[in-house]
Amino acid sequence: MNLSETFKVAWEGLALNKVRSFLTTLGVIIGVASVIMMLAVSAGAEAAIAEQINALGANLIIISPMRGVPGAGRTLLYDDVEAIIENVRGIDGVSAEFQTVQDVRGGTGNLSDISVLGVTSDFPGVRDYELSDGRFFTAEENERKLKVAVLGYGIARDLFGEESPIGQQITIGSTKMTVIGMMEEKGMVADVDYDGRVYIPITVMYQKFNPTRIGSDRVRTIYVKAESKEAMDSVINQITVLLAERHDVDPAQPDFNIQTQQDIISTQEATTEAFRNLLAWVAGVSLVVGGIGIMNIMLVSVTERTREIGLRQALGARPRDVLLQFLIEAVTLSLVGGLVGVLVGVGGAELLGRLGDMRTAIVPASVPLAFGAAAAVGIFFGYYPATKAAQLDPIEALRRE
Repeated sequence: MNLSETFKVAWEGLALNKVRSFLTTLGVIIGVASVIMMLAVSAGAEAAIAEQINALGANLIIISPMRGVPGAGRTLLYDDVEAIIENVRGIDGVSAEFQTVQDVRGGTGNLSDISVLGVTSDFPGVRDYELSDGRFFTAEENERKLKVAVLGYGIARDLFGEESPIGQQITIGSTKMTVIGMMEEKGMVADVDYDGRVYIPITVMYQKFNPTRIGSDRVRTIYVKAESKEAMDSVINQITVLLAERHDVDPAQPDFNIQTQQDIISTQEATTEAFRNLLAWVAGVSLVVGGIGIMNIMLVSVTERTREIGLRQALGARPRDVLLQFLIEAVTLSLVGGLVGVLVGVGGAELLGRLGDMRTAIVPASVPLAFGAAAAVGIFFGYYPATKAAQLDPIEALRRE
């Protein structure tokens, strides 16, 4: 028997039991589709997180107190912002942030435990925030400690509905303030609702909302916007040396932490990697189960076709021809299942992304990976039944009823 005849005989053997062949491939179909869909869900989540983080500012450098260092909570001061502006080259802007939680009242709303951020006038430019209505406060308003506020999109809608909040009065804690702007809608990023915030001058924050026991000029975070991505390393080095000198600490062991957006994205990716690996293992188990199903059916097929095998051997088929025939049947089942699984996986991922709440992104490498795994499953689990068929004694096989 030549190779083409072997393929023909193997295909005829599968075609005789169409329903059984289809049911046998279901395990492989499910396994391959699972690999593609799970990786698409994971990749989509990572892409969405990266986009959201990058949308909060380009070339952003984030400076915060180092956790676990005694006194680090007091290390970042408002004067550090001025020092960075005056001494660091290659930056497009610097903003500081200090946060508290207050009740906010205004319009027809009364909101509890709202994040109120004291920031500087450069905040929108540094963080790439856009206003949908009104304006942000100026450096002069910050310096004069004017009681003005900019509302996050969600807060503005909760308090004033569709009415413009500009010029309206709100009460933050017990302090009355005038609304001068409303941010564009941002949504959720890493479990933080950026539409549920109120922004006020940081000097007003110090004056009205900062407990004296913590210090009157402490900042929680300093944001620095570099001129370009290429300038970020230089800016980070300059900031490290400057702040270490101001805080009288070793630059190699600072009392502050410097991160970039890529650092945050990498942290998020590390978190999702374990989840992705778990999903891959679950999908892999499905493939193994499908392979066991193929081996089981092939063993049954060998038993049912023992007399046929003996007849083929009597007519001149060699043991390797019989082995190849049954191995081709097993691999064909796997490849057909793999092909259908790829179609189901890609289609399912696209459908899930369009109809579901989660974003999906097809990983190109997952298609050949899943298809190759299906072929490997067919070879691995089909080899034993094929070997058993090839080792049958022709005389004993012809005697089998």
